[in-house]
Amino acid sequence: MKLIKNIVLLLLAVAMGCGAAQSQIVTTPYSKMGYGMLSDNVSSIQRSMGGVGYAMRGGRIINVMNPASYANVDSLTYLWDVGVDLTNLWSKENGNSGYNFGGGLDYLTGHFRITKGLGAAFGLLPYSSVGYTYGGDIDGGAESRSGNGGFNQLFVGVGYEPVKNLSVGANFAYLFGTTSNTTLIASSSSSYFSRNMKIRDWNAQLGVQYSLPLSKGRDLLTVGATYQPKKSFHGDAWGTSFDSQDNKVDTIGFTSMSGKYEQPSSIGVGLSYNINRKLTIEADYTFQKWSSAKYEPIRGFEPQSMKFDDRWKVAAGVQYTPNKRGSYVGAMSFRAGAFYNHDYMNFSGNNVRDYGASVGVGLPAPGGKTTVNLGVEWRHRETSPTHLITENYLNITLGVNFNELWFWKNRIR
Repeated sequence: MKLIKNIVLLLLAVAMGCGAAQSQIVTTPYSKMGYGMLSDNVSSIQRSMGGVGYAMRGGRIINVMNPASYANVDSLTYLWDVGVDLTNLWSKENGNSGYNFGGGLDYLTGHFRITKGLGAAFGLLPYSSVGYTYGGDIDGGAESRSGNGGFNQLFVGVGYEPVKNLSVGANFAYLFGTTSNTTLIASSSSSYFSRNMKIRDWNAQLGVQYSLPLSKGRDLLTVGATYQPKKSFHGDAWGTSFDSQDNKVDTIGFTSMSGKYEQPSSIGVGLSYNINRKLTIEADYTFQKWSSAKYEPIRGFEPQSMKFDDRWKVAAGVQYTPNKRGSYVGAMSFRAGAFYNHDYMNFSGNNVRDYGASVGVGLPAPGGKTTVNLGVEWRHRETSPTHLITENYLNITLGVNFNELWFWKNRIR
């Protein structure tokens, strides 16, 4: 009965997860350019540690950032992780302040062991998100701009340990989703213009981790790395226009994305040091060569001043668990982290940059290995050297890491 109950819960979570990209809401005008705001595929645990993960491994965490980590999973355990977030945004532009609220389901992942040294994971993750609404008065009328949608990854991955302490892995994903950016002008007549993208594609990522036991096995030093190849997106891009005087909808610049819109190569490296199975310290570096990725703006729908810059990110985080087998407080995990991100969008020579800090705690569920992970993140985003729009975020994250003994056979008495 317990197995049937768990299966029902998992299927329910998968059904909820199918709408993850639609329920997850970003609130920033910066998301109107390119493919929107990119995701780093971090769990609630990793987000509380500044977004690290390339060298992270453990039997009770699903680390999608590096598929090599899948090889490290307990033989009796099935894991699945569900994450949601709530976001408050304060923005400032030309002396005017704004406030927005967003949030929703962020990700859904599962992890299980296939055989000794071989593990697998699957789930639904965001790739990028678009979401904003703003407007103002113009001569003789008003203008409103809005955007919505996003791209998602339905993935499956495997991790294998060919020799002790060395593991390799790969993620394979189906990339899908649609974005829409609309400008509505209302005056003596009404008109709107919309830029749209629809992607139906595949994606892949490779990873490796190597762990070196120290101090007679009490400490562990792990180095990890990932690589994602450059590739052309498959899908369609087009513009739509409407004018109430003509009362006709026109499709403009419809084109296949293949060979015209690309994802760049991406590398990630990380170093993690675990001390006496209590304190974990990790630092990561990510580099994505967006400056070499093709992107053809739809004429009349995107400013010519927009271009892509290389994206790079540095992050560091810590986690401390006093005593997993001690009191309830001793079994709690305390986390903190920080990051700096040089993003891929550039407006008239101004690059988008953001940085932030986070704290969190892992609360073990009584009588089991399931953990509720709470986190708070502050993030600051603006352009440099000219500050066009300044944004401050306060994100509250909630993740539930279910750790169930699905493959345990009860003893018959």
